[in-house]
Amino acid sequence: MKTLRKSIALLLVISLSLTVFSVFAERDKPLIGIIQIVDHVALDAARQGFVDALAENGYKDGESVTLDYRNAQGSPDVLSSIADHFVAEKADLVLAIATPSAQTMAGKTDSIPILGTAITDYVSARLAQSDDKPGYNVTGTTDMNPIKEQIELIRRFLPEAKTIGLLYTASEDNSVLQAQIARDVIEGMGMAYTEVTVHNSNDVQQATQSIMDKCDAIYIPTDNVFASAMPVVYEVAIQNQKPVFCGEAGMTMGGGLATLGVNYYNLGHQTGLMALKVLAGEAVADMPIERQTDFDYTVNKTFCDALGIAIPEDLVPYAKEMGEN
Repeated sequence: MKTLRKSIALLLVISLSLTVFSVFAERDKPLIGIIQIVDHVALDAARQGFVDALAENGYKDGESVTLDYRNAQGSPDVLSSIADHFVAEKADLVLAIATPSAQTMAGKTDSIPILGTAITDYVSARLAQSDDKPGYNVTGTTDMNPIKEQIELIRRFLPEAKTIGLLYTASEDNSVLQAQIARDVIEGMGMAYTEVTVHNSNDVQQATQSIMDKCDAIYIPTDNVFASAMPVVYEVAIQNQKPVFCGEAGMTMGGGLATLGVNYYNLGHQTGLMALKVLAGEAVADMPIERQTDFDYTVNKTFCDALGIAIPEDLVPYAKEMGEN
């Protein structure tokens, strides 16, 4: 019996040793997890920019690095499972695209370095102590919009506008922050505002319809729920002949009229360059959160034509038909 027990114990030790050896043998290159809350043109562009920045600097997927991309398709439960997976795999670095992705990932680990992108405010999202010195295991790039300039853009298209309607998701920290800034800007410009919030995509159509008669134009900040539901917003807006201005280009071409916003490909690329520093051993807790300083105009000519709104002459070069690349 003792001989049998010793044999079993020896087999267990050998099995465990082989498992550990196998894990290390498979990790001959860094593993970077990519966690994304939902499919959307802006978030997809940020991801591609990140991947391209790595490849341009010698980190090609499958060659010198392993990229494990997973998309939650809008489900918090799936998002949590993805985060658990990366923790179990002991990823060397995780790219978290959008605030919910970063919050979920950060809630699962305080040791794996996390780089965020398409996140508006890391401090209000409780992901960092400050922009200059994050302090935790999260840093990255912010997509904070030039909100003042975006509201001023509404005035350029609609000089007589008196009331701006705000649509955003009440549970998204980044949207709440942007809405607060927008309210202050709108009032500072001598206009009034009205707002309606949603909890999920099921609320979008009713919320959009309910605000139509209360304003002259609508402003939607960068918002994950609305980003994936812009075709619904567009349909309601066209029916009511009401212009919609958005926080970023993808939302604008999906169902808005115009914006001055972040180039998400460039933002992701910028995050990829930060990843090089992390892979070289720099601590994310000490890496300042980075932002863009150059913004791009985007004008949806299809929407303008449908509402009979003239495009300012200097913005004509930025006008594209809906669905045009």
